[in-house]
Amino acid sequence: MRSSENKILVTGSNGQLGSELRDLEKEFNNFEFVFVNRSLMPLNDSYSVLKVLSKEKPNYIINAAAYTAVDKAEDEKEIAFLINDKAVDTISKWCALNKSRLIHISTDYVFDGTSSLPVKEDDITNPINTYGASKLAGEKKVIQNCNEYMIFRTSWVYSRYGNNFVKTMCKLMESRDEISVVSDQIGSSTYAKDLAEIILQIIAFKKWKSGIYNYSNEGQISWYDFAVEIQKIMKFDCKVNKILTKDFPAKAKRPSFSLLNKNKIKETFDIEIPNWGDSLRKMLNKNI
Repeated sequence: MRSSENKILVTGSNGQLGSELRDLEKEFNNFEFVFVNRSLMPLNDSYSVLKVLSKEKPNYIINAAAYTAVDKAEDEKEIAFLINDKAVDTISKWCALNKSRLIHISTDYVFDGTSSLPVKEDDITNPINTYGASKLAGEKKVIQNCNEYMIFRTSWVYSRYGNNFVKTMCKLMESRDEISVVSDQIGSSTYAKDLAEIILQIIAFKKWKSGIYNYSNEGQISWYDFAVEIQKIMKFDCKVNKILTKDFPAKAKRPSFSLLNKNKIKETFDIEIPNWGDSLRKMLNKNI
């Protein structure tokens, strides 16, 4: 029997993390889930956001929605901040007033990429593009407005849902004899299903502890390493060449090193995080 105190509202329900959370709904059937997308709850309209929240009255909100078009954000700064900052301000204030808990998804792009060591939650933030700046602004609103919050900073997210690097590489490798991939941006990938499971386990086992947490799969890779592994797993007959960031023009700057230190989340919640290669194989073994 579902309890009225176990209602979880998920924003961004059609995105990568939102879709993985939806797949896990049946495994957490003691909770009542409400999934909302941009048409049901447009984040660029504060009135609509408050209307949905007031109607549903969730005990937990997993804010998996965001403006994530990194290059486009350089030309659409106002829209990026409207969704990644102002909407988060609205949601987090509602949570505080209604004693609801907020799980907010953020990004490694809040860092500038100049560290030589895996970045920790309390390291200095210094975003180098509009997307990162808008996500950091949203983080600050959550911390300012809420007591009961968890911010998950994650990186290089992929899933069998939505648009992502893994699916793009598969399409390119199927149709081309060779491709070039950046080799001097270092981090680690995040299988959205792994993150979804961790979030729901934390809620289900009542292990709540407010704060900022880094989460990505274990291991250190470049985008080139990531692409080569995809090629190997899928056995594509496509050559993968290395290219430097400076030779691959993009509108927005990217952090050159954004590997996340995950010690805090592992120790706080006593969890093991899968290796990036293992999770990639799991995803690719599914029908994408």
